[in-house]
Amino acid sequence: MIISKERQSLIFDADDTLWENNIYFEEAFDRFCDYLNHSSLTPDQVRSVLDEIEIANAKIYGYGSKNFGRNLQTCLRHLAERNVGEADLKTVEEFAHAILKKPMELMDGVEETVARLSERHMLTIFTKGDKDEQQIKVDRSGLRKYFRHAEIVKEKNRESYLKLAEDQGFDHQHTWMIGNSPKSDINPALAAGLNAVYVPHARTWSLEKEDVPESHPRLLRVGKISELVEYFG
Repeated sequence: MIISKERQSLIFDADDTLWENNIYFEEAFDRFCDYLNHSSLTPDQVRSVLDEIEIANAKIYGYGSKNFGRNLQTCLRHLAERNVGEADLKTVEEFAHAILKKPMELMDGVEETVARLSERHMLTIFTKGDKDEQQIKVDRSGLRKYFRHAEIVKEKNRESYLKLAEDQGFDHQHTWMIGNSPKSDINPALAAGLNAVYVPHARTWSLEKEDVPESHPRLLRVGKISELVEYFG
C-alpha cells in the first residue's frame, strides 16, 4: 500500500495496542475458575456463560475491571454448586480489582514508534471503557506527551468515529485508526470512511473478535506496531 507523504491523523487504540491489558483479565478469569471449582463445566464452558453476562452488562455498565468484578460475581451466583455468601462475592471481586495493580507493560517498540511518528503526524489516543480507569492507564503509560488528543468513550462504533473526526477536524482520507480489535477498531473505522491499520494481538478479548476484510483499499495489516514507521515514518 502506498501512503501519501502528507501529514496524517493517526488514531491509536490503547488496550492491547499500546499496552498489555487482556492478559490480566485472563489471569483473573483463571483464578475465578479455580475458585469456582465446578464439578463438570470446563473453563471454556464457564467462559461462555461469563461472555453472555458481559455482553448484557456492557450495555448498562460498560467495561473495565470494576464492571468485570460485577460480572464475575453474577457468574458465581449463577454457576456455584454451593451457597454463595458475601465473602465469596468479595473474593471474586478482588480478582478483578487486582488488575489495576498490575504493572504497566507497553507493547514492544511502542514508545519509540509513537515518538517517531509524532514528529511528522498528529497522534490521538481513542479508547473505550471506564473513564477514570482508562485515564489512569494513559497517565501511567508515560505516552501522553506524544499525543495531541486523548479521548475515552463508552463504546467505539461507527458513530463515535464520525464524531471524533468531526470534532477534531480530521480529513477522512488522511486519517488512520490503528488497533488490534476488529470489533472496536478496524471495522467501525472502515464503516465511518476512515483508513485502518490492523495490528493483531494473539490474546485479543474474544468479544472483540470479528472477521476483518481480506482485502480492502483502506486497510493495512502489520505484524507489530514498530512496522508503522515503514509506512508513516
